[in-house]
Amino acid sequence: MKNKLKKVCYVILLIVTTSVYGQVSVKRLNDPAIVAQHKRMVFEKWGDWRPYPKYFLGIQTNFAYATVWGMWAPKINRDYKNGSDIRPLKPTGIQNQRFAQLKLQEAEAKKIKAASDTIHKRSVQDFAHWTSTTVDADPLWLLYYKRMLKPINEFPDTPQNFVEWRLKDQSTYERLNTTGTLKRLQEELDLIKEKYSMSRSMDMPRGKRFIMYHETLIRWRKFVKELKGYNDRTTLLLDYKNILNNHSSTSLPSNYTPTTDQQIVENIMLQYQNRY
Repeated sequence: MKNKLKKVCYVILLIVTTSVYGQVSVKRLNDPAIVAQHKRMVFEKWGDWRPYPKYFLGIQTNFAYATVWGMWAPKINRDYKNGSDIRPLKPTGIQNQRFAQLKLQEAEAKKIKAASDTIHKRSVQDFAHWTSTTVDADPLWLLYYKRMLKPINEFPDTPQNFVEWRLKDQSTYERLNTTGTLKRLQEELDLIKEKYSMSRSMDMPRGKRFIMYHETLIRWRKFVKELKGYNDRTTLLLDYKNILNNHSSTSLPSNYTPTTDQQIVENIMLQYQNRY
């Protein structure tokens, strides 16, 4: 019987304690001064300094106000009340500044991600051109370099006569062979063909491959130009020889006596044509 009575008393005491504590907690949560502090520190307005002052004959009679905001309050409280608006969520508050900075950072992060994605996609696309197995499918090769570098493949690796060297005649071939020019031209041809073969067979970045194409094309053009120069030189010598032969066949008779200045000049030129 006594144990049951103790249990009942314990339950009643627990209920009363919980009720009192709940009432106190509700009172604290609904304290007007705390609510005003919440409004002041968030966004509504800077003010509502509760508790309010009360005066009687010019004398402060509200002890709570005097100890919180009045003359008995700590200096930090008075500086806070009389200071500037420091609401974090006001239009220019520090929290809104952080939100704005966060949005800017998010936008910048999206730009960086887009740029990195573009670089990644470009790298993947370029990687397809690294291997030598796909060089024949490259658009720039098909449109330009295949046609421009085709003569290199068609030119013999080791030419043996003036026809294979694309020279004008046998005498030109023999003269270049005697002077050692053909040996130097063969070395240059080997370098051109080797560079061309490397550009087509090695794995490398697409840009580097086209640089090698371009360098090969430049050297090939110089090589062809040099061969053309030897042919033109031979043609020029033949033309000079034909002119001299024609002049010799149309020389004036020995008993010819010039009578005018023009005839005198022509006679002198015929006499000295083989000396200079």
